[in-house]
Parts: sequence; structure tokens; C-alpha cells
Amino acid sequence: MSVDTARVSPISAAPDRRRLTALRLASQWIGGRDGATPGDVVRWMLALQGQDFPGAKWSVGLRQSSSGETAVDAAFHAGEIVRSWPLRGTLHLVTAEDLGWLLALTAPRMLGAAAARRASLGLTDADVERAREVAMASLSGGRVLARRALLSVIARGGVDVSGQRGYHVLRYLAQTGTLVLGAPQGGQQAFALLDEWVRTPRRPERDEALGELAFRFFRSHGPATVRDLARWSALTLTDVRRGLAVCGTRLAALEVDGTTYHLGPQILDGASPDPAVHLLPGFDEYLLGYADRSAVLPPEHAGVVVPGGNGMFRPTIVADGEVRGTWRRTVTAREVVIEPRLFGPLSGTLQDGLAVAAGAYGAYLGRPARLAWGTTDDAPPARDPAGA
Repeated sequence: MSVDTARVSPISAAPDRRRLTALRLASQWIGGRDGATPGDVVRWMLALQGQDFPGAKWSVGLRQSSSGETAVDAAFHAGEIVRSWPLRGTLHLVTAEDLGWLLALTAPRMLGAAAARRASLGLTDADVERAREVAMASLSGGRVLARRALLSVIARGGVDVSGQRGYHVLRYLAQTGTLVLGAPQGGQQAFALLDEWVRTPRRPERDEALGELAFRFFRSHGPATVRDLARWSALTLTDVRRGLAVCGTRLAALEVDGTTYHLGPQILDGASPDPAVHLLPGFDEYLLGYADRSAVLPPEHAGVVVPGGNGMFRPTIVADGEVRGTWRRTVTAREVVIEPRLFGPLSGTLQDGLAVAAGAYGAYLGRPARLAWGTTDDAPPARDPAGA
């Protein structure tokens, strides 16, 4: 049987979920890939949701095994990784060479969808084009400006950027290929001109780009469905299916409970249930990369992870492939304190795994990590793994 037509028979719900989560953990490199650099991670994932910049950097860090936050920052300074709005009108991390072709595929639909919002804010075509002129004049020659400084320059140039207008101006200029978020300055990223910051963009033809989008998404996020990719990219199902057809036999197909999933064939034989514990940032692709998150997040706990369904995702504790709680951090000059909030008791082994995960996060930040256990409404008391 060829890999693109491989099938498994549906089985009971719990084994199905375990199968999907084990394969997704492996596809997404969660737990670290030996020898991977920050650029390798972002290139493999194609894009990682990035509106929470510290969390997005940790999404990169947890997928490699040997470097910390300073290495992730260095990749931004080197121009290897950038941040922009290439998918769903939301900030993402991508490699510099991938940004241009992703924008070419996705920006027309995103710009059209946002036109009404710009109009409701009173932003005219003349406003955004005047902002473009000012931004280009201010940033040309390799200069960079932080968000507030750039908006001040645009305001002095005659464009009202008060309230939400400033955000929509910057997003429009990024999606139309003028601006990009490059190197961090004081913990925040600064804007640069895309054509100056990204010197070697790739420019595949549309069908080739659709095929690459499908191949790299399913390879790094699989098992996933065509609807997952349509939601993730904000492209039409017609475009997604065209990209899948371009992939040909480079992807495998897996049927679970009557649903067809696509993934990289190398994952099918190599993944097994992962009993490890992982601390994921709030907008990690392991949760955000799918239209249906029930394999990973039990529906009864969704309101804890996304309070009020407001689109703000709390950092999650994943144990044995499933979201088992949330966590928050307090970072000082001497340590990072991690407070777990569990949905229910973890076994002693998984609690010990949580201590290991906390240590990995501390190592990424370059300081010791300490678990702070407490009692909350949604986190019953748990044994301190330090006493195991």
C-alpha cells in the first residue's frame, strides 16, 4: 500500500485520541529536536502564532533541545526569523524567505476581509498610502523603529493613528509588503522595511506555493484535515485541495473515526504515545493549529483555557498528549516561579514530569525554575514533585 493511501481502521474514542495526539506531538517536534536551531524549528513549522512575543519565542525554544531564549533572539537579529501577519490576520513567526510567498497567497483575502473594519475606523486609501510614504522615508537605509516611535512619525506625517487606527495601519502596511517586524529592541520587536530586511525572498508560482503550503503544514501539524489547513491559512477549501493535489504521494493519509487526516509518512511508523509533560505557551500551534481541538483539550475544560471564549488562550500543561491544566509564570532576576493549575490530580510520575518540564523552561530562560503549588478552584491540591 502506498503511503498516500495508507489507512487505519477506526477504533474506540480514547485510543483514537491517543493516536492523534502522539502523532501530532511527534510531527510538531514538541519535546525538542536534537541539533535543531531556532531557524530550523520555524522553517519546519512554517508559521507559529506569535501575538504573544515571549510565548511565541518559547514555542520555538521548546521544540529544540540545546539552546535558549538568547539563541531565539539571535535568529531575529540575524534576519533569519521575522514576525508579520501572513495568516488569518494574526501575527505569526516565519522564516524570512517564506514571508513573501505566504503573503502573496493569503493577503488578498485578508485585506478584503479587513476593509470594512478600516472603513469603520475612518481609514481611507489615501491615509494608508500616506502612512506608507512616511514609513518608507523614515525606515529606508536599514533603519528600524519600535512600534510607538513609528506611529509617532506617521502621526506627524498627517495620518491619525489614535486608538485602533494605528494597529490597522501597521498591519495593512505589513500585509501589503512594506513593513516587517525584525530584530527585538528592549524585549519588543522593531519595524523595518520588508525589502531591505529580507534580502533573499522566495517567489514560487501560485500552484507551487499552494503545494508547499499543504506539504509543510501537514508534515509539521499532521494528522490534520483539509478544514484545519483552510482555517489555519484562511484560504478556501478549493485552494487547500489544489495544494494537496500538488503534493501527490509526498503525504500519507490516515482515517480515524470516519475522518481523513493527512501527515508526513515518516511519522506514521515512528510515533508512540508520549507520557512526558510539556509546558506550552498560550497560543502554541499544538492547540491553535486545528479547527477541532477535542483530541487535545477535553471540551469540559475549554472554558478554563479560553475564559469566556474571548480568543485569549492561557498557557497549558500537556501530559500524555492531553491538556491537563494551565500555568502562569513569575520571572525575577534570580529565578522563574511556575504556578500550575491542574484540572485534577496527576499521577506521581506525571507530577515528576512536570518538575522536569519546569526545569526545561528555566534552562531556556537561563535561570532556575521553581514550582509553586497551591489550591485554586480549578486546580486541586497536588503532591509537590520535589518530594517524590
